[in-house]
Amino acid sequence: MTPDELRAACLAYKGAVEDFPFGPEPSVFKVAGKMFAISLLDERPLAVSLKCDPELSVSLRASYPAIRPGYHLNKRHWNTVTIDGSLSERMVLEMIEDSYDLVVKSLTRAQRTALGA
Repeated sequence: MTPDELRAACLAYKGAVEDFPFGPEPSVFKVAGKMFAISLLDERPLAVSLKCDPELSVSLRASYPAIRPGYHLNKRHWNTVTIDGSLSERMVLEMIEDSYDLVVKSLTRAQRTALGA
């Protein structure tokens, strides 16, 4: 997965936007003002931090060396995923979708309705 493909995958979701609240480097992908993905798109190897169910986080980290606790984030709820070819693109896309869904689930009813969720 290339940086452009990662950006496109994150922006493919309804209401998703790219923002730069932490300066020009980290791309922060949000829905309704809440983060669901963060990446330094120019960094190699490419990596993305994603929200994850806490119980699933533990299992993923134990099973895949490319998945580790979220860098500079709440390690209970965030994983940093290195996109180095050791994980399938499909798996990475599913983790992005899960992260987006977790954030949407936490929105108010009015926010979810506005998104069409």
